[in-house]
Amino acid sequence: MAGHSKWANIKHKKAATDAKRGKIWTRLIKEITVAARLGGGDSDINPRLRLSMDKAMDANMPKDNITRAIQRGVGGLDGATYEEIRYEGYGIQGAAVIVDTMTDNRIRTVAEVRHAFSKYGGNMGQDGSVAFQFDHVGQFLFAPGTAEDALMEAALEAGADDVATHDDGSLEVICSPNDFSQVKSALEAAGFKAELAEVTMKPQVEVVLTGEDAQKMQKLLDVLENLDDVQEVYTNAVIDEE
Repeated sequence: MAGHSKWANIKHKKAATDAKRGKIWTRLIKEITVAARLGGGDSDINPRLRLSMDKAMDANMPKDNITRAIQRGVGGLDGATYEEIRYEGYGIQGAAVIVDTMTDNRIRTVAEVRHAFSKYGGNMGQDGSVAFQFDHVGQFLFAPGTAEDALMEAALEAGADDVATHDDGSLEVICSPNDFSQVKSALEAAGFKAELAEVTMKPQVEVVLTGEDAQKMQKLLDVLENLDDVQEVYTNAVIDEE
């Protein structure tokens, strides 16, 4: 990870996430509703629902909100029917971008996503045009100074696939998405609380952007993330703040 700080980027992402707490609740309610509709309302046998409920609790969402979202998903309450659509495209300097959405109006959603790309220096691609550059994984990031040997032992015992140390001293644990909940629980039981823990699309190769290119890319990502129908935005761009 030469030339930039993994930890700086993680802190930036976390701060941006914390600043959008209200919008995150809206996104999580959608995710819980869809997870319950597709896999049922029992989180013990529906890992996607379990993950979305855990994220909601981490975001301090009231239990009643979670319950209502599950009931809506399994048909107990009236509400909009959402479908999941993934869009792919390119940002500044050809950086890859994946935009995952949940929408009740795909015509509106694709128009908004396309407009954001075109207005802020990117362009939409075809399905599959960039997704092959990412791996679907569970990811945990730990601050510099975390006990590396102890974390590695706990992670591998929990079923993680890999533990990496970055140049800035931060540590990263990678696991299968299906193993995310059990690895998270095991790490916390061993005393390791990740600064960032999520199931994500992890880029295989990163593109470092600096200066004006970094600013333009960050603007594009911010605009995409602020669209009402967007759930997640993934990119292989690394915004170098130095």
